[in-house]
Amino acid sequence: MLVRFVNHRWGYCSNTVVYAYTRPDRPEYCVIFWDTKNNEKYVKYVKSLLSITTCGDFCILATKADETHPQFVLVLCNSIGTPLDPKYIDIVPLFVTMTKTHVIAASKEAFYTWQYRVAKKLTALEINQIMWSRKEGRERIYHVDDTPSGSVDGVLDYSKAIQGTRDPICAITASDKTLIVVIVMGNYIFMIANSAFPFCPFCNFITCSRLAIIDISGVLTFFDLDARVTDSTGQQVIGELLNLERKDVWDMKWAKDNPDLFAMMEKTRMYVFRNLDPEEPIQTSGYICNFEDLEIKSVLLDEIVKNPEHPNKDYIINFEIRSLRDSRALIEKVGIEDASQFIEDNPHPRLWRLLAEAALQKLDLPTAEQAFVRCKDYQGIKFVKCLGNLQSESMKQAEVAAYFGRFEEAERMYLNMDRRDLAIGLRLKLGDWFRVLQLLKTGSGAADDSLLEQAHNAIGDYFADRQKWLNAVQYYVQGRNQERLAECYYMLEDYEGLENLANSLPENHKLLPEIAQMFVRVGMCEQAVMAFLKCNQPKAAVDTCVHLNQWNKAVELAKNHSMKEIGSLLARYASHLLEKNKTLDAIELYRKANYFYDAAKLMFKIADEEAKKRTKPLRVKKLYVLSALLIEQYHEQVKNAQRGKVTGKSSEATSALAGLLEEDVLSTTSRFTDNAWRGAEAYHFFILAQRQLYEGYVDMALKTALHLKDYEDIIPAVEIYSLLALCACASRAFGTCSKAFVKLESLETLSSDQKQQYEELALEIFTKYTPKDNRKSELDSLLEGGEGKLPTCVATGSPITEYQFWMCNVCKHCVLAQEISNYNFCPLCHSSVG
Repeated sequence: MLVRFVNHRWGYCSNTVVYAYTRPDRPEYCVIFWDTKNNEKYVKYVKSLLSITTCGDFCILATKADETHPQFVLVLCNSIGTPLDPKYIDIVPLFVTMTKTHVIAASKEAFYTWQYRVAKKLTALEINQIMWSRKEGRERIYHVDDTPSGSVDGVLDYSKAIQGTRDPICAITASDKTLIVVIVMGNYIFMIANSAFPFCPFCNFITCSRLAIIDISGVLTFFDLDARVTDSTGQQVIGELLNLERKDVWDMKWAKDNPDLFAMMEKTRMYVFRNLDPEEPIQTSGYICNFEDLEIKSVLLDEIVKNPEHPNKDYIINFEIRSLRDSRALIEKVGIEDASQFIEDNPHPRLWRLLAEAALQKLDLPTAEQAFVRCKDYQGIKFVKCLGNLQSESMKQAEVAAYFGRFEEAERMYLNMDRRDLAIGLRLKLGDWFRVLQLLKTGSGAADDSLLEQAHNAIGDYFADRQKWLNAVQYYVQGRNQERLAECYYMLEDYEGLENLANSLPENHKLLPEIAQMFVRVGMCEQAVMAFLKCNQPKAAVDTCVHLNQWNKAVELAKNHSMKEIGSLLARYASHLLEKNKTLDAIELYRKANYFYDAAKLMFKIADEEAKKRTKPLRVKKLYVLSALLIEQYHEQVKNAQRGKVTGKSSEATSALAGLLEEDVLSTTSRFTDNAWRGAEAYHFFILAQRQLYEGYVDMALKTALHLKDYEDIIPAVEIYSLLALCACASRAFGTCSKAFVKLESLETLSSDQKQQYEELALEIFTKYTPKDNRKSELDSLLEGGEGKLPTCVATGSPITEYQFWMCNVCKHCVLAQEISNYNFCPLCHSSVG
């Protein structure tokens, strides 16, 4: 009876079991990379997975590139499933094998070889040979009917690879030096050894010079590739079929370190063979992962695939072969001498290492040294030499306990010998800083301050690596590690603690610039400036103020430290903002830096542009008011500077700034300085006249509109006289209305059609009404006065004839005394009345 097992897609590399399964909710294969040592798993989803092949630390996933495309992909992955290098091939990878340096994939007609390289495997010599290897070709393909010469054959020509053959490939395998390609010729198969066998192989396993073959019926046979025998014709041939055959075999694995050892699975039993002689079987159904150091590691894959998302370490089973079990039994029950003789008769590095460890346990140093020499363990030899130099038996026992990883026992021995220093040294080697700190604090003598600081800092690093910043701070404070302490405060966003740390540091400390940069990154200008100044970097402090738009502080610092480049820096930054069309940002920049005149010029420019666009009059008025307010601040600055000159109490820097401002005043026109409020006045009266007109105060509206005749340079004349004509008509002052129409008809900015419309409208009005004012306008007579013109009330638009009136402290405009009681703010500049 032949037991059939499921043909799982799986492999084993670098303590990792790689297996694939399908999920009902996804069309792809789910490939699990299960690290059996750390019990961690990594998941990768692969479409159209064909096979999994492993060797060493890497694995190959053979997949189909696309359902609609005939290409296939060989993906080289590491032990956690990270793709390292994919290769696209045009043959179907029915059979795939790999060695430590090559991947071989075969279809029925051809086989493809790829010499893969991984970055960590490259040596200096290999790096220099990369171009050479490319010329020679890391990828080659051969047709099964070709006869390779070994020189430049096998170039990537897939046209030959798809040609048919009468002798298809049925299996491949490879070792580090040999590639076996098995082909079918009738009822026989042939290999590169040119020997025929009357069966079809299912899979091949090769080691050194021996080849193991399992056919599709589960029959295991062996072939010696190096044997030289004489055939029936008397000719010498290379290769011999060995006299061993097993049935119902479904898995086998050669030992990595002994070509005479192999393990095989026969039904539900595992057999270990030494020189083709079997040991007693072991009952198991595990798939063999690895055979090394006289131990076999197998995995119960059938159990894993029942719940593939949660693999259990219980499904990994380690078996010791008989020689290892017997040696251990001899050491435990008989003695080291008899065990030594047995191992001498059955030598293996693992057995010698077992003997060395047993000898160390009993402090039999000569035997231990001899055993370490036989297993070529240089570190073990050095350890035995060190033990030989120790006089105390208890000290030797403690060192042996530490060697075997029994650290608690070794530490207890050291402390019993009153050697706390050795216990601390042991924990230092292990990196157990918590125990180091505990030992330092619990000792009777004074602890080493430097070692105590080192322990505190190491524990702080432990918590910082795990982003437990609050715990790390406590230990960094005790370890006086200011650099890491600053990092922790920054990560905790404890800027007060960071500021206190900066204050506690001495001047010109190397950590101050780094702390200052931390403050800059979170926009804390004052603290950053303090740190920069403390480490004598005023230029960096000014740059920080500029970066954070604290221009007042930047100018102040530049003056205090006699820096001349602040003016040019300010101008350059303003030009940059203007180039990007950020005029308002440039105005704010000048305003914060107390360059009020430059800010006012830009604000006037914006107001003029908005006025030309004919946008909302109220918006234009606000812009002109802001411009005028900046001019008032400029005037106040000039007065303070000149007052400082007179009194001699101001600083030298302020006097210099006043001189610069005075020169600027002399070089500019008087529009901004002497008539700063004209734009605001024009749009104020323009809005006020329309409001009065719509509210029914037609006489007041006419008086207000008459003021607009002085502002033709700000408001278009057509709008001024259109409003004046409308107010005059509503007030039945047809003489004034007629003058307004005459002005409109004479405007050169109007088209002939527009003038015609005004003429027709004037004709329609003045055919009904005489173009004469019924009463002489009081305001009109006052406006004709020239220099003796009375002040105007900005609340009503009427002239002020009384001796008592209210004047704004900011814009210096007046309001009738009886009117101001109705306002909390100045009607023009909106500053507070109180």
